[in-house]
Amino acid sequence: MTRPRRHGEPRDTDAPRQEPLYDEDVPTPSHAEYARTLLQRVDMGVLSTHASELDGHPYGSLVIYGVHEGEPVLLISALAEHTKNLERSPRCSLLVHERGPDNPLAMARATFVASAERVEGPARESVAASFLARHPEAKYYADFTDFAYWRLRVSGIRYIGGFGRMSWVEPGAWSAAEPDPIMEHAKGIIDHMNEDHADALRLYSEAFSRSGPVPEAVMTGIDRYGFEMSVTTEQGPRPVRVAFDEPIASSADARAAMVALVKRARAQLGQEPPR
Repeated sequence: MTRPRRHGEPRDTDAPRQEPLYDEDVPTPSHAEYARTLLQRVDMGVLSTHASELDGHPYGSLVIYGVHEGEPVLLISALAEHTKNLERSPRCSLLVHERGPDNPLAMARATFVASAERVEGPARESVAASFLARHPEAKYYADFTDFAYWRLRVSGIRYIGGFGRMSWVEPGAWSAAEPDPIMEHAKGIIDHMNEDHADALRLYSEAFSRSGPVPEAVMTGIDRYGFEMSVTTEQGPRPVRVAFDEPIASSADARAAMVALVKRARAQLGQEPPR
């Protein structure tokens, strides 16, 4: 019987799938939550519209956006090609992606399929406030007569969290999801743990995964439910996820949760805390 290939696996390989080092059922954000957080954290993307000058062919353009009541909002000029396209056909999509030094195809991105509508009347003031809170530099042209706010009414979301992690997000899950409450603190926590608590990271891996003793563990991500590491093993770098005892909502919560996990890890490994 032929073994089905995983996404991205070479066609001519019969290598067995590596068993994960951790319980994959540990609490993890849903793809809807990941997409909500990504939309909130990033502030620019690629808007695809139907080109009115090219028989409706897809036309991509770089835009900045805000978020109002969970949906992307744009401030765009009537002179722009994408605005002309939206006036002819409101069907569009917005691609939002993480940026960083790593392989871009291994990083998170989401495509928001939507129908665009120009914002007019009483709603304009609140939409403008949401947009300008993220892009205060836009204030100097926001009141130009050729500029207007547009709201993207999202009807479908395709989330890709890297190689092999992807799905269409269910509308109900999208409506219920919220951005991760510690996303603004994540980088600081990750940097602090990697720079000052490398010993604790190794301890987490050895106590809460099947890695055994490891020479190095690097924190790569953190969210309300737990955190992720890349640990060095004989088979190369492997991912490990560790869950918090309960969801956190602040950097203070994260610190308390990390301390509690260190104590539990030492107890589990039979280690005495340093005096």
